[in-house]
Amino acid sequence: MKIVVIDGQGGGIGATVIKAIRERLGHGVEVLALGTNSIATSRMMKAGANRGATGENAIVQTCPKADWIVGPLAIVLANSMMGELTAAMAAAVSSSPAKKILIPLTQEEVTIVGISGEPLPHLVEKAVEIIRET
Repeated sequence: MKIVVIDGQGGGIGATVIKAIRERLGHGVEVLALGTNSIATSRMMKAGANRGATGENAIVQTCPKADWIVGPLAIVLANSMMGELTAAMAAAVSSSPAKKILIPLTQEEVTIVGISGEPLPHLVEKAVEIIRET
């Protein structure tokens, strides 16, 4: 199983997701850290990703090969993350045949109706449980 974790800015959400994947799913799954910048990628690599890459081309080329894509909601919003997430990146995530888990944390001007305001650790736990159940 190939799980792609995408994050930008500080990479904190992605690092939290990768740590939880390693704790719950072990090292039998391949985790790829894709950052919109090198700081995010580095932080996710330190959290336990197998491999990592940075930038638009890495995301565009890797998303179609993933089984799962996990990241904040912003990874499907063009020009989000203060402009770090390009339209091509958002399109690559959206059009990938991979199953997607979007964590509803966003600094964008988007409100999702019906979503509870659970803290990040609870949301990450739910995300990893969904992957584990398949």
